[in-house]
Amino acid sequence: MESADFHLDPLATAPLYRQISDHIRQLIAAGRLNPGDHLPAVRRMAHSLGINQNTVVKAYAELEQEKVVVSRRGGGTIVARGADDPGLVASRQRRLSGIVSDDIVKVLSLGYSPEEVEAAFYVHLSRWREERQATAKPEEAPVKAAAVESIRVVGSHDLALNILVDLLKKRSDEVEVQVTNAGSLGGLIALQEERAHLAGIHLLDEETGEYNYPYVRRILPGREVAVVHLAYRIQGLMYHRGNPRHIKGIADLKRPDVTFVNRQKGAGTRVLLDIQMRQLGIQPKEIRGYEREMDTHLAVGTAIARGEADVALGIEAAARSCDLDFLPLFRERYDLVMTRESYRSRLLATLLSTVNSAEFREVVDKVGGYDTSQTGTVTFL
Repeated sequence: MESADFHLDPLATAPLYRQISDHIRQLIAAGRLNPGDHLPAVRRMAHSLGINQNTVVKAYAELEQEKVVVSRRGGGTIVARGADDPGLVASRQRRLSGIVSDDIVKVLSLGYSPEEVEAAFYVHLSRWREERQATAKPEEAPVKAAAVESIRVVGSHDLALNILVDLLKKRSDEVEVQVTNAGSLGGLIALQEERAHLAGIHLLDEETGEYNYPYVRRILPGREVAVVHLAYRIQGLMYHRGNPRHIKGIADLKRPDVTFVNRQKGAGTRVLLDIQMRQLGIQPKEIRGYEREMDTHLAVGTAIARGEADVALGIEAAARSCDLDFLPLFRERYDLVMTRESYRSRLLATLLSTVNSAEFREVVDKVGGYDTSQTGTVTFL
């Protein structure tokens, strides 16, 4: 970590030392600072930021008090290492339990429902999990126990799908779910090639104005297919708080002062964007950043939050997770596609019952930007 990575806001309500400590926490949470990594020396950090050394000392002291970092005489300040000692592990688990319990009591006392707490937890955990995966070093996959079966899901990234997977894990330890974010078209192709049990899709057909069914019929002709509705969701433009670029719609993406970040080819969001661009007569070369592609809604939201772009097309839940403002534009349906044989299989039974559960609908509704009024309905093609 370099002190140049820090950007302090003298007008913010949070004091400067707290801005420093919060930023270090975020770097650790995202996996960009790891156990054993050194923080910049106090004098170098203060000089780089143009602040008093005592401000940096106070930030480091706060982190050390929380056992986030460890300072050693002559050895600098480093990110605390995980402990393998059973006694210390138990102590860390008690501390984690206490932090979570205290925070739950705090938000429940403010009038939030357990479902709202659970929804917020899943949304933000999804963001940080993705951030950590983006910086993690590749490791060998753990060997699965023979009794554990695996459901392969390929398709478009969606936070409701993430919640479904997490709830399924709570319900059953006999089934593992592998999710690959390959876009809606990638999901249907994987299903066609029998590389997936499920495809998660949201594809608008420009000719008919219908979602998903035309693509299923074209890519899986003659196949007996079940389409399980997961949720309706809101797509729109996500941008920085306060909308500093004064973005009002898709037409503003071609402005020279606006930097865009796109989804990958084959993503339903990319298909939707390209349809809107054709209708408005906008060419890809007119949009600065059109060629920059990312695989998930959280990835484009994070790029905006970091100041790497001004705007992206994505879902409302991702904007909330990344603390961005959101302009709702489109209502679309997200479906799970599978063969009829898979639909009736024991492997998918718990997953499908989770889709139809009240808990799943309640949590997704609280996330925001979703409509679960038809969740679980099935269409056979």
